[in-house]
Amino acid sequence: MGESTSPLYTMMRYHLGWVDASGGAQPSPGKMSRPTLCLLACEATGGDWRTALPAAAAVELIHNFSLIHDDIQDQSWERRRRPTVWKVWGEAQAINAGDAMYVLAQLALFKLSEKGIPPSKVILLSTRLNEASLQLCEGQYLDIEFEKHLDITVDQYLDMIEKKTAALFAASVYFGATLGAGRQNLVSLLTSFGRNLGMAYQVQNDLQGIWGEEEDRKAAPYTDIRSKKKTLPIVYALHTAKGEERQALLDIYLRQRITTANVARVVRILEEVNARAFAERMRDDFYGKCLKDLDRALPRSPAKRQLAEVAAYLMGKGVDS
Repeated sequence: MGESTSPLYTMMRYHLGWVDASGGAQPSPGKMSRPTLCLLACEATGGDWRTALPAAAAVELIHNFSLIHDDIQDQSWERRRRPTVWKVWGEAQAINAGDAMYVLAQLALFKLSEKGIPPSKVILLSTRLNEASLQLCEGQYLDIEFEKHLDITVDQYLDMIEKKTAALFAASVYFGATLGAGRQNLVSLLTSFGRNLGMAYQVQNDLQGIWGEEEDRKAAPYTDIRSKKKTLPIVYALHTAKGEERQALLDIYLRQRITTANVARVVRILEEVNARAFAERMRDDFYGKCLKDLDRALPRSPAKRQLAEVAAYLMGKGVDS
């Protein structure tokens, strides 16, 4: 069966938001933040962004391969307000679609040779893509493992999100910078920018999952509490709450199902231990670091503003003129 007509490719296009479940075209709702960072980093370092298109496609495909599998592992019924791939086609075929997307990412990266990139650099980037993919899998392992524990430390949590989220942000910028100027100091600074942005972005998502405004939260209020996700505010509260509050938190997170009253109690405990303020400070610290990296890397470059605008967009912030 040809690639264009195979249901396997319909499944992947559906996940990316390009088509509906029957294969009919529709607009994609994705942010495309990782490929955008890759292309802007290439341009910012003196390269032609068109040269970096295969690398940008590769990082986006890796990100989405992980999401297809993540939805199965979390038994998530919806992504972007419609049924997940496994809910439409079943777990076995969704695993197959995720695997195929991983392979397509590798093949996309090798198309850099068609853009005139030397084989040695393609191999370097391929190695980096696979290292980031392995980190992503390690982070996902930790995330799943943390579901069984109530004694996770903040440092352990930060290590998990650095692997699961920040590693691919860092790789995206690394690809673009390497395909641009390729100067080691510049590549290192921009890679650090990507990593710190990824950390800030994940902590921002943690905050949104509990306190997000109606227009930007994932679902109903306190959705991450209802699903018992151990995001940064919860991890902090589990280690900070004392006495009766701590015991209540432990009891609630050991339950099979959380009631509305349980959710309200968790929210009160989070407020009492200042968990929201703690997470906001952590987010702002990572965001500040990423902007400092960017300023050091591109102090006088007009491209700095474009990268800063992407960072601000991901954080839900504006950019100063």
